[in-house]
Amino acid sequence: MKHDVKDIGLAPSGKDRIEWADDRMPVLRSIRDRFSKDKPLSGIRIGACLHVTTETANLMRALAAAGAEVALCASNPLSTQDDVASSLVADFHVPVFAIQGEDNDTYYQHIHNVLDFNPQITMDDGADLVSTLHSARDDVLEHVFGGTEETTTGVIRLRSMEKEGVLKYPIVAVNDAETKHLFDNRYGTGQSTIDGILRATNVLLAGSIVVVAGYGWCGRGVAMRARGMGSHVIVLEVNPVKALEAAMDGFTLMPVAEAAEIGDVFITLTGNIAVLRKEHFEKMKDGAIVANSGHFNVELDIESLEEIAAKKKTVREHVVQYLLPNGRRINVLGEGRLINLAAAEGHPASVMDMSFSNQAFACEYLVSQHASLKNEVVRLPERIDHEIAALKLATMDYRIDSLTDQQERYLASWKHGT
Repeated sequence: MKHDVKDIGLAPSGKDRIEWADDRMPVLRSIRDRFSKDKPLSGIRIGACLHVTTETANLMRALAAAGAEVALCASNPLSTQDDVASSLVADFHVPVFAIQGEDNDTYYQHIHNVLDFNPQITMDDGADLVSTLHSARDDVLEHVFGGTEETTTGVIRLRSMEKEGVLKYPIVAVNDAETKHLFDNRYGTGQSTIDGILRATNVLLAGSIVVVAGYGWCGRGVAMRARGMGSHVIVLEVNPVKALEAAMDGFTLMPVAEAAEIGDVFITLTGNIAVLRKEHFEKMKDGAIVANSGHFNVELDIESLEEIAAKKKTVREHVVQYLLPNGRRINVLGEGRLINLAAAEGHPASVMDMSFSNQAFACEYLVSQHASLKNEVVRLPERIDHEIAALKLATMDYRIDSLTDQQERYLASWKHGT
């Protein structure tokens, strides 16, 4: 079996951690049990480009139990857990092409390795697999009948492809499922981003000024968690509706040029490019900490920081300190890549339980429905969202009410007034 991992000898540690995560993913585990009986993905080839973590490993197990042939590469050079990658190969017989810290050329070579499997379904996290497939590997397109996308950033890219008429097959926007973005993005990103910053720096957040760029679901989660740890939180936004929501949630709003002068910790989560730029770095106070939790490392203009810095040095693992001509020092975490995976372990397994249940169901949906779908970005049916939420509530020992027949008739009728 072809693969490229750091050290296959790391597999025992990886297997223990995969099983630890599995204990905290009861919804996906129940799906895996059904899949192992029904085999809804029998003979289907799936090419996946995801963060290679313990949670992803359990998604791979569910897909394999369903009868699929799966090949996996990393969706970020710093997000791979090498022991997990090794265990997937050694213990679960999944071809993995991912090494923590791989360079850019190796990163894209691994994407090509997955495409060499001629997948029928693509499973992406950021749309690098899909964009490579459409631009450099169109020889594989004839086999593909559908795909899934995990992230906000990836959905934005795919909708751009759809608008330009270049998307060649339907892709389910898993990120748009409510049991994904309302929980994974808010609670998962909120906790794991703070976790990554604290592991990298060991700073005290209480009393500090934390600047959060972007008030989407990820930004909401980080702002909420930072405030919960005693930080004074400033939100940066360009969307007036989201800015208004941040204000009514009790956060301070200001332009980035003003926040740059007073922030202690800066966290970008916008999905856009050059959010923090040269003119902002030049204004930051001595010792400012800069991190990114958006999917790609383009949110921080590291190139301009490199240009203006007199020198730089690594002061801690995952922390590079830039000395500016004015004598101030700026600390960049995790090379500007996803800090929650660069310096920590990503989202808790219990929240990824829902996200990856969406992924598993999306593959089953594509196998049965792809012929009726257009070459566009589509949402997963609401009934699947509700099924996942109901399963999650049950695993948490929560019970809720059901509508009475009278209530259902009332909601279905237009004739009842006051």
